[in-house]
Amino acid sequence: MSITPKTSQHLGAKQARKPRRMRKATKKARRSAANADAKIPTRGGTKQDILIEMLSRAKGATIEEMAAKTGWQSHSLRGAISGTLKKKLGLAVTSAVVEPRGRVYRITGER
Repeated sequence: MSITPKTSQHLGAKQARKPRRMRKATKKARRSAANADAKIPTRGGTKQDILIEMLSRAKGATIEEMAAKTGWQSHSLRGAISGTLKKKLGLAVTSAVVEPRGRVYRITGER
């Protein structure tokens, strides 16, 4: 049995002719580009909403305080801060060491 190269029959005529970088963007990519400047709404009462509320306070929140409130482990909280809050929602989250409390995280502004 021989392996045949993929031809226009296998890939579809349009995709076979154009290199990947020249193909049209997917609906999801166009939608995310259009909504990049729009604020992403969150549902009320979720753990993510609790995190945003805690980090928006003037005194901020430590990992231990967030873990007690949400029930998440510390590595999950750090991942939520860097992945969801910073990258997906575009929030500016900063951290600083405050002597009696330890490392304190705060939302300083949006995008």
